[in-house]
Amino acid sequence: MKKRMYYALIVAVLTAGFFASCDSKAKKVENAQEDVQDSKQALKEAQQELNEEYPAFRMEAEKKIAANELRIEELLAIVTQPGEKLLDDLRRKRIAELRLRNADLRNRLDIYEKEHSDWEVFKREFNHDMNGLLESIRDIGKNNKD
Repeated sequence: MKKRMYYALIVAVLTAGFFASCDSKAKKVENAQEDVQDSKQALKEAQQELNEEYPAFRMEAEKKIAANELRIEELLAIVTQPGEKLLDDLRRKRIAELRLRNADLRNRLDIYEKEHSDWEVFKREFNHDMNGLLESIRDIGKNNKD
């Protein structure tokens, strides 16, 4: 008889614990709605941050791209003057590559405006590529005859 009471007591305690740990459907729906509201708020904050930073970033990037285009045209004018044929041909190829990289940066800037991917990653990669392009433009303009 005592065994039955212990078993009944154990079953009762386990059942009470099970029901106490379960949330009702209404509580689950309420929690889900709170999560959605939090996500919407986080999205609004991220968009607001983007809307504040992006126009200034874009304007600065457009200035750099335009300056790159001018410098590339200057380099091309220098290379098209009579001089060492082999060296000029190599520089023309590098200048063509620089033009493509500069155009690619402009396209990436335009595409980002439409897609709005991760802002921090885009900004870091774009600045890295822009700095690499600037370095390449400086290197091609140097006189390597020294």
